[in-house]
Amino acid sequence: MEYKDYYAILGVSKGASQNEIQRAYRKLARQYHPDINQEAGAENRFKDIGEAYEVLKDPEKREQYDRYGSAWKAAQQSGGTPPPGYEDIWVDLSGSPDRSFSGFSGFSSFFEQLFGRGNSRGSAWTDFSTSESGDSQSWTMPGADREAVLSLTLEEAAHGGQREISLIDPETGQSKTYAVKVPKGIRPGQRIRLAKLGGPSMGSGPAGDLYLRVDLQPHAAFRLEGCDLYTTLTVAPWEAALGSEATLTTLDGSVRVKIPAGSSSGRQIRLKGRGFPNPPGGAGDLYAEIEIAVPKVLSDDERRLFEELAERSTFQPRAVEVAR
Repeated sequence: MEYKDYYAILGVSKGASQNEIQRAYRKLARQYHPDINQEAGAENRFKDIGEAYEVLKDPEKREQYDRYGSAWKAAQQSGGTPPPGYEDIWVDLSGSPDRSFSGFSGFSSFFEQLFGRGNSRGSAWTDFSTSESGDSQSWTMPGADREAVLSLTLEEAAHGGQREISLIDPETGQSKTYAVKVPKGIRPGQRIRLAKLGGPSMGSGPAGDLYLRVDLQPHAAFRLEGCDLYTTLTVAPWEAALGSEATLTTLDGSVRVKIPAGSSSGRQIRLKGRGFPNPPGGAGDLYAEIEIAVPKVLSDDERRLFEELAERSTFQPRAVEVAR
């Protein structure tokens, strides 16, 4: 597996704090978002940035990545480091990460699971029954439940709908496509159950279930907290001072919002019910945080007007900060 240096992708050190990682991600996500950056390779760079952030923002995933590199996900799922040469033959009998074995190790745990120490559906069970001929016995054990990650965009999770997913059958190695109904307003960590698509049974027991755990891809414009959405509204200094109107993008289209006169950076404009859907009805709120942007290059007229304002204005911003 190709190694990706997630720290280098985000431009942070290995000892970077969560805040530093988040700031680096937001800056790069805006810079390389396909809707903004049309340069060749920008889309792939954006995907790498999102992938790096998804791992490094999660302390558990980050710890596994720091320890195992590109094999962090396999190590996390297995609860340990895969032995060399055995990565492709790990067998999960219980459906839980801490009960896997490879090669010939863990042999006693196999029998414990088979004859009474439990699997992901509860206790493993056996059914010894006499056959019709009366000369043989059989046993059965239900299949293990399995879990996979279903990665969705914020819009896909908010609006719901049908998604097609392709899964590889571990028994046959063949890929199968399934239509999955994604409920409107599903949130990260929630699961969608696909009955009897988990591990096969032993004997005549029922197959296990497959659970798709929802994971949301990073969004360049929105941050989700519960059912509330947070975004940034960039305004010019005169818009903040005099008040104005601006177009704000939401999950359901664009709306016009009023910028109150005398707004400072950090002030939030609340749009009730414009956030993330909250099943079975309603939605959270959308908060637009004002960010005042100053032109990097001034024309002669702009410079003259700003200089005139500086001479005439009695406003003292540092005094306001002290008063707070």
